[in-house]
Amino acid sequence: MQVRTKNRTVNNRPIGIFDSGFGGLTVMSAIVEALPSESLIYFGDTAHVPYGSKSKDIVIKYSKEITSFLMKFKVKLIVVACNTASAFALSTLRKTLKVPVIGVIEPGSKAAIYASKNRKIGVIGTEGTINSESYVREINRISRYEVYQQACPLFVPLVEEGWNSGEIADSIVKKYIKPLLDKKIDTLVLGCTHYPLLRETLKKNVGRGIALIDSAKATAQEVKSILEEACLLADLKSRKFLKFYVSDNPKKFQAIGSRFFSKEMPSVKKIKMIS
Repeated sequence: MQVRTKNRTVNNRPIGIFDSGFGGLTVMSAIVEALPSESLIYFGDTAHVPYGSKSKDIVIKYSKEITSFLMKFKVKLIVVACNTASAFALSTLRKTLKVPVIGVIEPGSKAAIYASKNRKIGVIGTEGTINSESYVREINRISRYEVYQQACPLFVPLVEEGWNSGEIADSIVKKYIKPLLDKKIDTLVLGCTHYPLLRETLKKNVGRGIALIDSAKATAQEVKSILEEACLLADLKSRKFLKFYVSDNPKKFQAIGSRFFSKEMPSVKKIKMIS
């Protein structure tokens, strides 16, 4: 519902967020922190996680079905809180949906460019995100930088098993990060929404001189800017709500999701809608 106050227009309709599973909860958490008055609806496609190893066509198919579900709630904006879906499906969704659609790649790229001093940026992500070269294209669309990529397929299972630190995590992180360090990068983009949970281990192994870019926080700021410019912010006195939906195993989602979401997670509902 959109109403006009003395000073501005307010819109209390919710924001829709989706991801292939749990990782997008880091984006949702960042949005809650940046926009505490907003209502949010989250969908995790736990029946098909992970998206990182799937084809472009199937990721687009799932993304269209999920956004169709979110639009039933009359959301005012949709956040594609998944790097692979942002890489593969964002342009299609923007053409077909009548609300703003934001991915995580553009905000993360902008933040990396702002942070880098020597113009050498590293990107870590799933195989799908890295193979799409979306960060390379986006960064170089804005400005000419050297961009080096590394797929890190073991990071997601590490995080979901709760092995965010320790000898095993250190060993795997070092192996993946070494080729990027050899390129003398000064900025590292965490190109998967699971990776913020590995932040301390990454920080320890990359050294003090390298800036770590969390696309979740950058995306939350982008959402805030768009809503402010379009006069779509919720009323500060509105009764906000948080809703969570998944395509499979809500109990597991709630148990693992608590590691990603900074606040208490209410009930999670399973929706039988993704083919």
